[in-house]
Amino acid sequence: MNEVVALNVPKRMRLRVADFALLDEAGAFAGYRKTELIDGEVLTMNAQHRPHMYAKGEFAFRLRLALQAIGSSLYVGMEGSVSLSDHDLPEPDIILTSEPIGDGPVPGASVALLVEIADTTVAFDLGRKATIYAAGGVPEFWVVDLPARTIHQHWAPVDGAYLKTCIVPLGETIAAATIPGLSIETGLN
Repeated sequence: MNEVVALNVPKRMRLRVADFALLDEAGAFAGYRKTELIDGEVLTMNAQHRPHMYAKGEFAFRLRLALQAIGSSLYVGMEGSVSLSDHDLPEPDIILTSEPIGDGPVPGASVALLVEIADTTVAFDLGRKATIYAAGGVPEFWVVDLPARTIHQHWAPVDGAYLKTCIVPLGETIAAATIPGLSIETGLN
């Protein structure tokens, strides 16, 4: 009689946010620049050159002014860790949150909008990051695609995907789909 025997196959071990935090506190990532935890995997982040730095600063500044203009209490943060699940602790370029003060990472439930500035990471940001942000319930997510001079706007997250998307050319106004009255000019020199 033939019997099927299960083989012990190596499996990927997904780190939890708590594991990642302990390793980080112990200095395990000290030689790797900045890191983030995506689906339980520790990833190093690319160096940020001037186009990325400039776009991130401009978008954060314009978002801050626009939020003030509409009387919103949302805070614009840059490069903070956001806790989205037991295995996801990304560090988006720009975070709009209702809870900027406190210990630990920004709670995912407090996030209204995340922005990634993509110079060399467009495919990753539109793929794996978008999936994680949607699964984490982030209401709206923008990817500023510097090479293509466009903004990919995503909203209505359901089951790890955004149901609604649109592309706005840099230089035009973008209006948030989930924050009433919020819009910014996107022209970059």
